[in-house]
Amino acid sequence: MASLKFIYPIASIVLLVALWSALSIHQNSSLFPGPESVLKCLSAEIDNGNLFYHLGITMKRLVISFFLSMLLGTVAGITLGRSLWLNRIFDVWLVFFLNLPALVTIILVYLWFGLNEFSAILAVIINKVPNVTVSIREGTKAMNPDFFEMAKIFRVTKTKTLFYIVGPQLAPYLLAAARSGLGLIWKIILVVELLGRSNGVGYQLHLFFQMFDVAGILAYSLAFIVIAQLTEWLLLRPLERFAYRWKA
Repeated sequence: MASLKFIYPIASIVLLVALWSALSIHQNSSLFPGPESVLKCLSAEIDNGNLFYHLGITMKRLVISFFLSMLLGTVAGITLGRSLWLNRIFDVWLVFFLNLPALVTIILVYLWFGLNEFSAILAVIINKVPNVTVSIREGTKAMNPDFFEMAKIFRVTKTKTLFYIVGPQLAPYLLAAARSGLGLIWKIILVVELLGRSNGVGYQLHLFFQMFDVAGILAYSLAFIVIAQLTEWLLLRPLERFAYRWKA
């Protein structure tokens, strides 16, 4: 059974590549390059150093934006979840920012603060914090008050309460916010770079678009997808196993 765990994903990838190759051969157009052309372009970008340079810059922006968004959203979510009157006041704010298009936010931030690194990261954070806040707020509301009462009776310290009572109960909501956060930030950061930065994956995609270089667009997209998948396998899933280790 363990071997089947790997057979199905591999078979799925092989099928996808086969369909891609067949469609490319059928179209016979530079606007629909096959896997071989994309891999050749990817190899060239690796050899000249462009791929790792731009991918590294994008990853730096992504990591900073992600951790700041998670930190601010978690603090805001716990605060609103624990305070009824604050939640009533700022719930309208959350609804507003959740429905504000990311493109509008990016354009406004660039206009107000200029085309710089601070604006790029701020635009991503503004788009992500409301999602994290809502998720953590609902998790905070769902926490069992009996555990806090028990901690109070036995005079459990605030640090232990945070790690042994709050942490395990919020873990599913934190992981959900992290997963959705990465999925959202991957997309937003490319738009941010496309509109106002002179480096990064989004900037490179813009250049390839101007040159009608579909192979280049797909090559950088493929590299981005690989990084996203590795993040899921090497970071999020181990964190998930650690958070639920008490269930084993």
